[in-house]
Amino acid sequence: MADLGDNVTIPEFSCLLQMDPYLKPYEKDFRRRYELLQKQLFLLEEAEGGFDQFTRSYNTFGVQRRPDNSLYFKEWAPAAEALFLTGDFNGWDKFSHRYTKKEFGKWELILPPKHDNSPAVDHNSKLKVVVHTKEGQRLYRISPWAKYVTREEKAVIYDWVHWDPPQPYIHIHPRPRKPTSLRIYESHVGIGSPEGKIASYNNFTTNVLPRIKDLGYNCIQLMAIMEHAYYASFGYQITSFFAASSRYGTPDELKQLIDVAHSMGIMVLLDVVHSHASKNTEDGLNRFDGSDSCFFHSPPRGVHSLWDSCLFNYSSWEVLRFLLSNLRWWMEEYHFDGFRFDGVTSMLYHHHGIGTGFTGDYSEYFGLQVDEDSLVYLMLANHILHTLYPDCITVAEDVSGMPALCRKVEEGGLGFDYRLAMAVPDKWIQILKELKDEDWNIGNIVHTLTNRRYGEKCIAYAESHDQALVGDKSLAFWLMDKEMYTNMSSLIPMTAIIDRGMQLHKMIRLITHGLGGEGYLNFMGNEFGHPEWLDFPREGNNQSYHYARRQFNLVDMDHLRYCQLYAFDRDMNRTEDKYGWLAAPPAFVSARHEEDKVIVFDRSNVLFIFNFHPSKSFQDYRVAVEAPGNPATDPDTHP
Repeated sequence: MADLGDNVTIPEFSCLLQMDPYLKPYEKDFRRRYELLQKQLFLLEEAEGGFDQFTRSYNTFGVQRRPDNSLYFKEWAPAAEALFLTGDFNGWDKFSHRYTKKEFGKWELILPPKHDNSPAVDHNSKLKVVVHTKEGQRLYRISPWAKYVTREEKAVIYDWVHWDPPQPYIHIHPRPRKPTSLRIYESHVGIGSPEGKIASYNNFTTNVLPRIKDLGYNCIQLMAIMEHAYYASFGYQITSFFAASSRYGTPDELKQLIDVAHSMGIMVLLDVVHSHASKNTEDGLNRFDGSDSCFFHSPPRGVHSLWDSCLFNYSSWEVLRFLLSNLRWWMEEYHFDGFRFDGVTSMLYHHHGIGTGFTGDYSEYFGLQVDEDSLVYLMLANHILHTLYPDCITVAEDVSGMPALCRKVEEGGLGFDYRLAMAVPDKWIQILKELKDEDWNIGNIVHTLTNRRYGEKCIAYAESHDQALVGDKSLAFWLMDKEMYTNMSSLIPMTAIIDRGMQLHKMIRLITHGLGGEGYLNFMGNEFGHPEWLDFPREGNNQSYHYARRQFNLVDMDHLRYCQLYAFDRDMNRTEDKYGWLAAPPAFVSARHEEDKVIVFDRSNVLFIFNFHPSKSFQDYRVAVEAPGNPATDPDTHP
């Protein structure tokens, strides 16, 4: 029997090999992956009439109101013995409304309308699925397809709330076109105000969106939107995949946020977590049907040892239905413009990247350590998203450096548009932690900022939410520390620490922006040098919101120097918008001078000159330029 992959052709594989001939020995792996993808697409065509129908399963699962106002309920619970529906509508009777068993582990129930022809379950009333297991247990569950879940003030467990508003929100503004230069503002709605509380979608729309627009960012990456029971998980332990977090407001208020962003020409990406799920059972996916598998692999394969969470079984038909429909739901229902896929490294390898350093040797990316189920899931997700939404943007969070991660599926790649340049922020923190200014290694800085796979787009960033979390510090705090509390006023003389800190804060951002990638990312507040770190209310800090907020008020005080950092960030983005260096080929570095601590490069007809020397400035310093210009007649050659 022929090996899988022997007789399949990847349509544009030659393009990939042209870009990187060293991938030739792994042609068989690429073919096998591509054939597995084609097989999935063929099966979808056969069994479900194609992926378009399949990925809209949110129209058939969970609860649906039909034209005659009857309600249709459907769940997948293969290990269950019986399913019942209970809730406010039937006085919480646990046995009156029984689901009917269908094939392939499916269950369904139809509730006729009330006498006045209104639906049997009112908008905003509570529901639960009662699962009877083969062992005789009775379990209370939230539908995996629940669109809205809330928690009473003193309660621990979330409630499934039927969301069917009489006047649903209607989007007015079209999606913006995909920008050639991507400038991302990474945001968390809950910390979007200076007040010590959970901020709302409406606050973000009114107070944060105008700032993002003013700063010149054209894309927002929204974190912690998919519902998560534990706020301090930063949104990475998902309990309800189809529900927008209710702690910030209603689904309609999130829709309005996205609509208003679109009216400003700003795209919105969802930070999507399909790499793992919360272990919660009563308000999560875990043990939904009473078994230790269902959506996940059975332990030990189904448990992530570091994250203490559940791992999806990507080879399961119903898991594919659930996850692919989930992506489609956020695109269709909320009008998101794409996704940042969290935890891609954990998905790609059976070892999940735990205790593994990646050296860049190609053998690390192929072979038995690669989890081809999840790799093919990612190929499938990207193929479907880019086919249905040509302007959709997908970003991968991967530390391993998997080759062809950001090449088209037709070339044998995984189909992402961008990957995050995760080595860059680590390098800046390492330099600031470990080196004196005079010991900075200029060659090493340039290498880190330019060391990326040719032809695969990177999003560079000096720091993201990861660096701001408790236990670490933002760049501004590494640079200026406690002086930020006392010496940021422009009414007092500038101290040496603040002077150095502000200069390096600007220079680190600009060189990362100019040299580091094909997109740029900033975490909210860091653009103006937000002091301190980020810490969510939890037992360890007495449930305090003190560090779970962004103090935008600091920028609005003219006598504080934060507004100067803000203005620099804004001007940097606007200058990029004018010259488009992120959309240009990688920079030509003409000088990296160790002794002078000078870096010079050219990109998109812009000449960048950086002097990182702590004490020496230079006059009449000769530098090379790629294109000759005449300063007298052409001021734009010397911005």
